[in-house]
Amino acid sequence: MSDQIPAIDFGIVMTSGPDTPKRLASPFFLAATAAAEERSVVVYFTGLGTLLLQKGVAETVFPKEGGKSLAGFMDLARQNGAQFVLCATSMDLHGLKPEDMVPGIPAMSVAAALPYLEAAKKLLSF
Repeated sequence: MSDQIPAIDFGIVMTSGPDTPKRLASPFFLAATAAAEERSVVVYFTGLGTLLLQKGVAETVFPKEGGKSLAGFMDLARQNGAQFVLCATSMDLHGLKPEDMVPGIPAMSVAAALPYLEAAKKLLSF
């Protein structure tokens, strides 16, 4: 993200992790829909939500038994234009390193991410 804070329509703070699969589809469905409508969306993964971006985890989590994996919901959100950002502090707290994570997703400290989240027109937390 640049030094100039972009206008963000929806900031989604993702704190739920793999241990609560039924809570996980909605944030990404909302992100995918908003991004498809050309609204800017940033999903900030912190706390247990950080674990969802660990390589291979989203493919093993199923919000609905017999349904598609969480990875499908996340992929759709990204394909539609939602941006994902990792919490660097949460990565450290979980003992995760950049090579443990899905590639191509920037990591920011809470202090660095806060201005972006404050600039969001709507802030949702899951």
